Amino acid sequence: MSIHEWTLDTSHSVIGFWVRHLMISKVRGSFSKWSGKLAFDEASPTQGHVEVQIEAASIDTQEAPRDAHLRSPDFLDAEKFPKLTFKSSTVERVREKQYRVTGELTIRDVTRTVVLEVEDGGRTKHPMTGDLRAGFSAHTKLLRSDFGLTWNALLETGGVAVSDEVHIELELQAFRAA
Repeated sequence: MSIHEWTLDTSHSVIGFWVRHLMISKVRGSFSKWSGKLAFDEASPTQGHVEVQIEAASIDTQEAPRDAHLRSPDFLDAEKFPKLTFKSSTVERVREKQYRVTGELTIRDVTRTVVLEVEDGGRTKHPMTGDLRAGFSAHTKLLRSDFGLTWNALLETGGVAVSDEVHIELELQAFRAA
């Protein structure tokens, strides 16, 4: 077994999310400051692991007042809880190039188990740097209330301003030295 360490390339990756707003449309956002690493063996990928640290204050929905509200104690409370973290515990092969990665996600000092559905995009050599690259797409959904993010506003017509369900979408590129 030959496990290799990889660094997540934040300039070629996205940690994104979306929620229903007013129950009628999707609002998307992402985090602009984060870092992470992963390790895996090509011959035995289920022996791999991944760790990611996200700066809560880097949340970006392209709307400054909304972003300020999301950083506030109503949501992420970025001043008190500056990092969101994910650390995998198991990797299960579902089928060729499809994996289920289970791990612990911590938001606002609340840790819950989440399961990422992961697609392995393959490997290639970067034409300019010569390093080996790996690509992955992943998604999951969670309930923000499970992490203590319960702020909401009731609508006159019924329903709420922000859905409890949050969809997480990841596009990740990692590299390791040649």
